[in-house]
Amino acid sequence: MLPTQIPLPEPPLDLNFTAEELAFAAEVREFVQAALPEDIRASVLGGEHVVAEHIARWQKIIHARGWGAPTWPREWGGPGWDPIRQHLFDEECMVAGAPRLLPFGLRMVGPVLMKFGTPAQQSRFLPRIPSAEHWWCQGYSEPGAGSDLAALSTRAVRKGDRYLVSGQKTWTTLAQHADWMFCLVRTDPEAKKQEGISFLLIDMRSKGVTVRPIRLLDGSVEVNEVFLDEVEVPIEQRVGEENQGWTIAKYLLEHERTGIANVGISKRELARAKSLAGEGIRNGRPLADDPLFAARLAEVEIELMALDVLNLRVLAAARDRGSPGPMASMLKIKGSELYQRIAELILETQGRPALACAWDAGGEGWVPDPAAAFYLNLRKVTIYGGSNEIQRSIIAKHVLDL
Repeated sequence: MLPTQIPLPEPPLDLNFTAEELAFAAEVREFVQAALPEDIRASVLGGEHVVAEHIARWQKIIHARGWGAPTWPREWGGPGWDPIRQHLFDEECMVAGAPRLLPFGLRMVGPVLMKFGTPAQQSRFLPRIPSAEHWWCQGYSEPGAGSDLAALSTRAVRKGDRYLVSGQKTWTTLAQHADWMFCLVRTDPEAKKQEGISFLLIDMRSKGVTVRPIRLLDGSVEVNEVFLDEVEVPIEQRVGEENQGWTIAKYLLEHERTGIANVGISKRELARAKSLAGEGIRNGRPLADDPLFAARLAEVEIELMALDVLNLRVLAAARDRGSPGPMASMLKIKGSELYQRIAELILETQGRPALACAWDAGGEGWVPDPAAAFYLNLRKVTIYGGSNEIQRSIIAKHVLDL
């Protein structure tokens, strides 16, 4: 059984933070320690699956504090923090055991609506994201269009003042809880594949929407297939001009990858790995005393510190130019790979018992040991948000000019 109380990482090192920034981090730390419900903290620190109710409850708590949209400017209801303060807020929340804020509304469709949405769309949708009134999901990937997203085939046929949408989306994260889906659809099948795409907002309660769960290796139901059978979507729920969706899609993906380095989460889980290594006995002594395991642990910690510095450099640059650009791909690659390596270390601390499965009479079937489930679940992080192979191609083209 994994512990639910672990030594938390130290507060952020002073990597040339200003006195005001350090004071801000201390303010966030004090609030989170006082406001985060203990059952949520115990679940997160114990490595359990975070349930939707915990995510929504925490979102409402921080929204009441005025921090429900930490990446948003004041004009749209956010606190107006710069990227450094956003990073400090995320890190303090993560290391304290808060669930990660859902990115689909806050980091994806929210910024899209701010830049491309009509005033009516902005007033209708934006206020309901930080308040947790609307839960969003992402309708991008399809069975035949994952890394090659522009090959999507979901069709939207214009009929007067609405579209009829038919097709299938897959790997749709937490769609079973979503109220709305932002969706890429093909509105001009004769155009070049990037030029015939539009960006629609679809009410998940619409007639013709069917959500089917996909059970993952770790036994969880986190992703889904979404089937769209002539779903009626009013034209006022199209964002941007018809056939201009690819421009919006690229803008959204840049925002998606900004926070995908997972530095705060990795720090928390590395602290958990250290704690478990001190408790686990291997050959009559704590695993932490094994020189080979200790060397691997130290190597990951050093690389995580380097990633932390790189992340701050990219955030500082984004503060000046407003976008991280292709540098976000570097963060995504290194952050996801380190996250997976930490999961491997946690799995190793549990030894042979981690191979066991338990029968869940509640209907989940055979469920892996928590450490094994954590490891298996994180196989996905080098794929979602654009696979790491695709990210390397982006770096080669836009950074190295190859």
